[in-house]
Amino acid sequence: MTTAASENAGLVVRGLTTTFDTPRGLAIAAADVDFDVAPGEVVGLVGESGSGKSVTLRSIMRLIREPGHVSGRVEWRGRDLVAMPDEELRRIRGSEIAMIFQEPMTALNPVLPVGLQIEENLIAHTTLNRRERRARALELMNIVGIPAAESRLDEYPHQFSGGMRQRAMIAIALACSPKLLLADEPTTALDVTIQDQILKLLLELRDNLAMSVVLVTHDLGVIAATCDRMAVMYAGRIVETGTVADVFARPRHPYTRGLLGSVPSGGAPRTMLYSIDGTPPSLTELPVGCAFHPRCKFATEECLKTRPPLSGVAESRLAACFHQDDVAAMEPIL
Repeated sequence: MTTAASENAGLVVRGLTTTFDTPRGLAIAAADVDFDVAPGEVVGLVGESGSGKSVTLRSIMRLIREPGHVSGRVEWRGRDLVAMPDEELRRIRGSEIAMIFQEPMTALNPVLPVGLQIEENLIAHTTLNRRERRARALELMNIVGIPAAESRLDEYPHQFSGGMRQRAMIAIALACSPKLLLADEPTTALDVTIQDQILKLLLELRDNLAMSVVLVTHDLGVIAATCDRMAVMYAGRIVETGTVADVFARPRHPYTRGLLGSVPSGGAPRTMLYSIDGTPPSLTELPVGCAFHPRCKFATEECLKTRPPLSGVAESRLAACFHQDDVAAMEPIL
């Protein structure tokens, strides 16, 4: 996914590929992923579970370990994170780039107080003394809306509700005022009220800190409410990109069309929900040609033999489909 001025983007990802050696063979979890994130922009990655969204975020941060392998280029302010020495990368992680992990109950350390876990980031990246670190941790807990913050600094994750744990994760990520936030499904398993609060908080922080955000989710409602642009992933590859308004109004890939059609709408009562036939392919046995062709009603002989390139009518509006004009011409699924 590119913009008119890629060179000005805070984050530029080109050809990012992540593979894992498995007993069944090589699993391609992400392949030739390209996208940019401009300063202050929110970009969403959306797709079914196993489509490569979370692996892409972890690959950007170089959190993939053996038997995983990452290649490609991830430029942050002109520096390639993939080729960067470990020591230099550690100075960037948590300070310039921060990450909210998917499940706070497992991401937070259960035997350390939440306040101390916030302070760990400050110890690594600042010269604040102990008193100043505690004051900053308290400030962060107030910023993210944790009630009675001072008394909760010394509490443990199991004493927090799901929403409060998620807020604590955000506080840890924001400790050093990063310029790029990678958020891996930050509202998963939260009720809709808390989900709305977390999303509004992220947008407020984006505005206040001039922070860019890459948001991973499978929820198209979250994408619509928070993101400027979006990229749809399937079987480890980006299959469609564009502004949220353009993609929602006129999808150009059959998979995107299927995802949008699967969202319940206010149509006639007792109407069957649309579903995408079949299941995602195994990452160790990806189909030849377009990976989506076994589930696609538009598939032709060409789709079975050749992988379609990511192309389209404009640099910022792309789809990996030989029949994207036919897909775009279809009436929206209700």
